[in-house]
Amino acid sequence: MEKHKIYTMSVASVYPLYVAKAEKKGRTKAEVDEIICWLTGYSQEQLEDQLEKQVDFENFFLEAPKLNPSRTLIKGVVCGVRVEDIEEPTMREIRYLDKLIDELAKGKAMDKILRK
Repeated sequence: MEKHKIYTMSVASVYPLYVAKAEKKGRTKAEVDEIICWLTGYSQEQLEDQLEKQVDFENFFLEAPKLNPSRTLIKGVVCGVRVEDIEEPTMREIRYLDKLIDELAKGKAMDKILRK
């Protein structure tokens, strides 16, 4: 089976879109970074390094220091698909990230986004 093209896209190529989506709704780049670091376990420095190295989505999640166990609490629909129903692990991680950025842009409180 052929991999979805998002797997080979660099996170750095999509990252500015995440930031723009958040900022358009009055949120910040720092909040986007906090979400990504919470989800993946990357430190701010490690995240910036991954972006600089143009790491693709597949390796970004494979190399993640510690995927947050609370990420399984993320529920809902992204691009017409329920994230909790996605079977393929890498695609599910990508959609978790998409869902968290959507929640940020919709004005949800950070405590709720980070499932505290």
